[in-house]
Amino acid sequence: MSREILTVVETVSNEKGLNPEDIFEAIEEALVVSTKKKVYTEQPEVAVRVAINRDTGDYDTYRYWTVVADEDHEMPACQLAITDLDQEEWSIGDIKEEQIDSIEFGRIAATQAKQVIIQKIREAERALVADAFEPRIGEMMYGEVKKQTRDGYIVDLGDNAEGYLSRDQMLPREQLRAKSRINAILYHVNRDNRGAQLLLSRTHPEMLSALMQKEVPEIAEQIIEIRNVARLPGTRAKIAVKTNDHRIDPVGACIGMRGTRIQAVQQELDGERIDVVVWSDDPAQFIISALEPADVSSIILDEDTQTADIVFSTNDQLARAIGSQGQNVRLASELTGYKLNMMLEEEYQQRQQNESKVFIELFYERLEVDQDLAQALVDIGFTSIEEVAYVPVETFYDIEGLDDEAIDMIQERAKEVVIADELVKQQNMKEPSQELQDLEGMTVSWAYKMAQKDIITVDDLAEQAVFDLEDIEGLDTETAGKLIMKARESWFNE
Repeated sequence: MSREILTVVETVSNEKGLNPEDIFEAIEEALVVSTKKKVYTEQPEVAVRVAINRDTGDYDTYRYWTVVADEDHEMPACQLAITDLDQEEWSIGDIKEEQIDSIEFGRIAATQAKQVIIQKIREAERALVADAFEPRIGEMMYGEVKKQTRDGYIVDLGDNAEGYLSRDQMLPREQLRAKSRINAILYHVNRDNRGAQLLLSRTHPEMLSALMQKEVPEIAEQIIEIRNVARLPGTRAKIAVKTNDHRIDPVGACIGMRGTRIQAVQQELDGERIDVVVWSDDPAQFIISALEPADVSSIILDEDTQTADIVFSTNDQLARAIGSQGQNVRLASELTGYKLNMMLEEEYQQRQQNESKVFIELFYERLEVDQDLAQALVDIGFTSIEEVAYVPVETFYDIEGLDDEAIDMIQERAKEVVIADELVKQQNMKEPSQELQDLEGMTVSWAYKMAQKDIITVDDLAEQAVFDLEDIEGLDTETAGKLIMKARESWFNE
């Protein structure tokens, strides 16, 4: 029997190139399964271990129990309560074993071992493929379509490797046939034991980057750098490039003589129209370039919110900026990372007037100044009472007829308004219970933020779900779950 095990290990190891240790573990696993089926049919939760001597092939079988706390003692078949043992000898987490009779390595065990070994072989082969291709994620693969499946195509990549190109990663009007040669980007390596392993894409932005690198030597030599790509696969794309040699025009180099370089890329992508944009570290200039061929009249950036108001002088320029079905502005927004708000000059002026009116009314009512002074405050850029209260005095010197005494009076009034608003806010602030503040794992900041969501007591917290707390700053999902479970302990202790 022991000789049989050693023979199996040696044979499989030589034929499949597997590590003998993996095969021994597979046989041990098979013997465990067979033992539980034969001896402990009525107790599937029983824990069993088989240990094979790697030199002789002999093996021993053990039943074991895990030592647990009394409150966790739920499965006597594989657990022992700590109070039932000598606590000087045993601790929670220890394993208590008892040797039992071993079953024979017969036909059933051998069959199960074979199944486990086959699975191990598959896992080992997938691991080898994953190790080989993971460093190549983002690379362009060249292969031959091997066969069509219901949802995509299997592509032969050579060296016994196969990639999978799903239909949702193909260009919209693209049709492939067996034996077709294609380029595709390797965008993911699946290490799980199920499903396709090497996932390919022809719609991924890096596909365009790889094709440009192939056709433009300056990119391959890093004289020109691709900074970002935005695509509507098969329809239109924008690529932002930067030159590291100011003697070279990055756009001209990418397009090539009479457009030969860019046309080769477009042909590979089923006629996808490609705009080459000069990248700039100035967001405003970058956005203007990304919106070409439209002429921008003015641009107002908000870098905090990553938004930009783009103003155009005519409807024609606005239409060019938007593009067919909004393609141009959508790609420009994706390329630059800014949300782009498009408008005509008349619309922008009207919006400015409306905003100014709101601020004028605010200063007129809250600071009790006349309309002319309120207008003057808006004209020099004030948009809140806090700004009026705390900016340097020199800021007001652009307002004609306003002396230091008048400035002091305005700022003092503004400070009074700010303080009054803060007091009102504090008065309306809800107080969390002391019990909630003292809950294990709770912080005072979290407790007050919960109170503003009407979670005042521990019982209030116990009734919440994790998603009810997800907007509390600094409180992650795991910690929120622990706090809720801690709050619910009172339910079970009653």
